[in-house]
Amino acid sequence: MKHTIANLESQGSNHLQNPSLHETLADCNTMLSIENVTHRYGAVVALDGVSLAASQGEFLTVLGESGSGKTTLLRVISGLETPSDHGRVEIDGMDVSSVPAARRNCTTVFQNYALFPHMSVQQNVEYGLSVRGVSRDECTRRASDSLDMVRLSNKGNRRISQLSGGEMQRVALARALVTQPAILLLDEPLGALDEKLRQEMQAELVDLHRELGMTFIYITHSQEEALTMSDRIALMRHGQIIQSGSPEDLFDRPNSRFCADFMGFENIFPVTIMEAEGNSVGVSLSEYSIRGQWTGTEAAQVGEPAFAAIRAERLKVSGTESTDTANNQIECRPGACQYRGKYVDQVAEATFGSVRIRIWDRNVQFENFRRVSWHDSDCVVFPS
Repeated sequence: MKHTIANLESQGSNHLQNPSLHETLADCNTMLSIENVTHRYGAVVALDGVSLAASQGEFLTVLGESGSGKTTLLRVISGLETPSDHGRVEIDGMDVSSVPAARRNCTTVFQNYALFPHMSVQQNVEYGLSVRGVSRDECTRRASDSLDMVRLSNKGNRRISQLSGGEMQRVALARALVTQPAILLLDEPLGALDEKLRQEMQAELVDLHRELGMTFIYITHSQEEALTMSDRIALMRHGQIIQSGSPEDLFDRPNSRFCADFMGFENIFPVTIMEAEGNSVGVSLSEYSIRGQWTGTEAAQVGEPAFAAIRAERLKVSGTESTDTANNQIECRPGACQYRGKYVDQVAEATFGSVRIRIWDRNVQFENFRRVSWHDSDCVVFPS
């Protein structure tokens, strides 16, 4: 179920303003609802009035740098932390704000997996069922089914120390899934894996999510993981959700300098808004007039300072006589060049500073270009 809930949290603030929130969420078949939750560690505000919702079957990723509050948010959902100011936490329509972790219908997969080394793989997976009083035969049957789901049915008798990193990650998943939670919480579960295995596990998690139809809440600092797996991304900074939307929204339409920088925009320039027609704006960049797409949450105001951002791979280089039809062009001269195998990172020096370009075409003569151009659809403009 992709993007069934729009950005219920406002993009400049995390407080839900809609008085009929519960009716709205019910219509959306909401599995998780968090309203106005604040949590402090002494003087440090880890969560600052956060509100968030996730629908049944959604893969929601909470993205952010270290210290942004994303893991604290996960711990509040799971019941491992009690917020300083309670707000409200609902899972599957039930208020669990005062419900202990063991009685919440969600399970967490931790980055270090938290497996029991003295138990076999089968015993690790059965553990959550046995402490819930499930019969021995039922524990065995459900644990076997769960291990089969993660392709470890032939390793139930192995010790944890006999497994690879990827296999341990699968055991942790099987142990979390065997209790059939309403929500699966994943706290940077791929962080300890090498790049190749991490990419393989990303694909497996997406397939598993599609197969189960369960709500996944995934915590990560990796853009790649968020963009690859998610239905929706909530980007956090300083304990607040600063932008929420589809992967395409955050990758192509950031609404702030922080979001643009975090999502990998290599070129961010201060500009002044000269004209605004809906989402199309004209801005001044040094002596140049360029156009872009406005992504701010409020309407663009003529005369106001702003930022224009363009990805390095969206730029094109050409000679003095350009035949490019792009409506944004600036004069420049070649600067430093760095070979990166599949592509070349090239710097172009303009009157207002350096422009970073990513060139995939091996036939480009770097020493000859004199212009850089881009289409206005590839340029986003947001308030400063």
